[in-house]
Amino acid sequence: MKIKRQKQAKKTISFYKYNFSFREPFQILIDGTFCQAALKNKIQIKEQMPKYLMGEVQLCTTNCALKELETIGKQLYGAKIILQKFQVRKCAHLKNPVPASECLLSMLEETNPHHYFVATQDHAVTAGLKKIPGVPLLYIILNTIVLDKPSQTSLNHVQAVQLGELVTPAQQQSIRNLKEEQGIKDRERRGKKRKRKQSNPNPLSCLKKKKKGVPTPSLKKTEPGEKRKRSRRKRRKAAGGDNTAAPAVSNT
Repeated sequence: MKIKRQKQAKKTISFYKYNFSFREPFQILIDGTFCQAALKNKIQIKEQMPKYLMGEVQLCTTNCALKELETIGKQLYGAKIILQKFQVRKCAHLKNPVPASECLLSMLEETNPHHYFVATQDHAVTAGLKKIPGVPLLYIILNTIVLDKPSQTSLNHVQAVQLGELVTPAQQQSIRNLKEEQGIKDRERRGKKRKRKQSNPNPLSCLKKKKKGVPTPSLKKTEPGEKRKRSRRKRRKAAGGDNTAAPAVSNT
């Protein structure tokens, strides 16, 4: 039975690794109800969790979960001692603590961007987790830790991505990285374009263009001692047949 559970857990972990980019060390977000169940069933969370998930883990909780155990008092004192040994993740309720169930769900946001596993026995948290895609759920049955199968919301999300209807967070990040490498900026980041200031025109460009004068042909001067050539024109016959000479043009 133990081998069968571990095979199922391996299959589920592969699903989250491939479709939601989960990587080691796995972050396990734990509340007081899970610690109380582990204490009751004599489960060593620090020892058994890495073996069951077949990888390195980081056990963590929130300040609201610790505060909730403090208010309950002696009934959950043992669970409080266990929970205090884990790392405390910052939540948005530091000044005004809220119930642990509300705090855990707020840590996951809408798409579980920090890739948390959630370990809880709280049915309110479990119902909320199943509405968020990509959240592995851990709980205790009898004396064993169990990793729940992917929720229907996670399966629907993966199917939508495969059909091209959605883009996974990992794909969005890779698109941003490619744009940064190629120097392409998103239009959203650019904001509004700056308007260019109106400047006065160049005063030189406003001047009227000068008209260029037509150069006159230079007259050829005769040097001293050189004979002046006479220009001759052919005689043309008149209508009556008489030869009339055209007037000669002098060079002077």
